[in-house]
Amino acid sequence: MPDATVFVVDDDAAVRDALSLLISLKGLRASVFASAEDFLEVYDPSWRGCLLTDFKMPGMSGLELQAAMRERGISLPVVVLTAHGDVSTTRAALKNGAVDFLEKPVDDSILIDVLLNAIRIDEERHRADSERSDLDARLNRLTARERGVLDLLADGLQHREIAERLDISPRTVEVYKARMMEKLGCRTLADAVRIGLDARAQKRG
Repeated sequence: MPDATVFVVDDDAAVRDALSLLISLKGLRASVFASAEDFLEVYDPSWRGCLLTDFKMPGMSGLELQAAMRERGISLPVVVLTAHGDVSTTRAALKNGAVDFLEKPVDDSILIDVLLNAIRIDEERHRADSERSDLDARLNRLTARERGVLDLLADGLQHREIAERLDISPRTVEVYKARMMEKLGCRTLADAVRIGLDARAQKRG
């Protein structure tokens, strides 16, 4: 992701500088913050990448930052880096949604691999969100009758069966189907059925 950034939150200036340098040397973009509060104050929903945060900090802790992000709907993948690691803190961080938990000192290559994985997770999330938004936009173009025809096609019904179910003629079903496929941008019936099934799966999810 071209605009991906590793957002580093750590109260230790030396650690922030060292992490920023390492991340930059590996070809990634870094943005540093001295506290969780500083990060939350300027956070922009357009930001992409991942968050690398210390666990134990003055003021809001890394765990509290995770909770605040969840409450505000901030979906950046979180990697926790700390010198105070134990089973309970690791479990708490992972339970709050962290994608990984690393203890200081950490090998540079391991840290970069973890950050790249977190960025990939962010890419996948936003790709899925974009696909859902596109699907919703296309489905919203349909009239109630066109959507009904799509749903019944997704159920595997033939035109005559759909006509009987909707109490209309098979010819009218053809008209609704043609309009529905045009609005959805489908070239084949299989494409339309796939969209109908995807919409159903999205609704269940």
